[in-house]
Amino acid sequence: MTALDTQAAPTVDAPLAPTVDAAPSRARVGGRTGTPGVVGRRLLGTVLVLWASVTVAFVALQLAPGSAVDALVPPTVRTPEALAAVTAEWGLDRPLVQQYGDYVVRLLHGDLGTSYQLHRPVIDVIGSQMGPTVQLATAGLGVAVLLAVILAVSTAGRPWASRIAGGAELAIVSIPEFWLGIVLLFVFSFSLGWFPVAGAGGVSSLVLPAVALGLGLVGLISQVLREGVERSLEQPYTLSVRARGVSETGLRLRHSLRHASLPVVTLLGWLVGGLLGGVIIVEQVFGRPGIGVVALQAAQARDLPVVLGIALLSALVYVTVNTAVDLLALLIDPRLRSRS
Repeated sequence: MTALDTQAAPTVDAPLAPTVDAAPSRARVGGRTGTPGVVGRRLLGTVLVLWASVTVAFVALQLAPGSAVDALVPPTVRTPEALAAVTAEWGLDRPLVQQYGDYVVRLLHGDLGTSYQLHRPVIDVIGSQMGPTVQLATAGLGVAVLLAVILAVSTAGRPWASRIAGGAELAIVSIPEFWLGIVLLFVFSFSLGWFPVAGAGGVSSLVLPAVALGLGLVGLISQVLREGVERSLEQPYTLSVRARGVSETGLRLRHSLRHASLPVVTLLGWLVGGLLGGVIIVEQVFGRPGIGVVALQAAQARDLPVVLGIALLSALVYVTVNTAVDLLALLIDPRLRSRS
């Protein structure tokens, strides 16, 4: 009887199994019903970020010393009549609240305005310089990720190598982009003549600017990635992977790197702001065309429509990249899907 009772026990408990799966089912249903709310909050956050960026840029330009009218009228023809005519032409004689409100209304209709200096639509001014900036930002980020992966994978779990790499990363992070760019130009352009000094004439002209832009990010990315790889190497699954005959390099590249990549992906979303700021400096040092040059010239000339358009573009890029980072995190770690 004892043996029969022991065998019969599972049959009594078997009907309880479906109740275990009920919670995931409810979670999936709740996830479906909650999706519109998540999308709505994301869209609302995007609108608020764009509005805040435009508002802050507008107020900052108004508080800056100087006048847009003085920048529009050359000193040789700067008479009271000329100043009054330019002021009325661009609507700068209206109250600031009205100027701000009119700009927001035009913005809602997709009109970014017209450049004071170039007398061209702002969307054309920005669009004509978008290509070189996208190339530089993409190449700089690629250099940073590639070098960070090499450093982190090769030094993780090796104390002496980690200390040496950490010191080098700290030194690189402390170097400003403009100083690093000047050193690269002096060594590889003026002294060795391997790369062109300025311009955007091909792949060779992109190498030094990309290195100058990417090296500043290597230290941060590699430190986070190295810590993640070291934690991953301490997990129990590494024993079974090594038991299957996988080499140490294969373990780090195929398994540990993926487990350690989630914090890095999140970090990249936050580094976009610094990357956009670094692009402006690097484009100036290497004499490259791009959004950075346009932004600097517009700020110096108080070209309000162009500055506001670039601020809006920067905020849009930041929000878009962070949204893509969130989606990529869901692909890397499936556990986040059930939590969301």
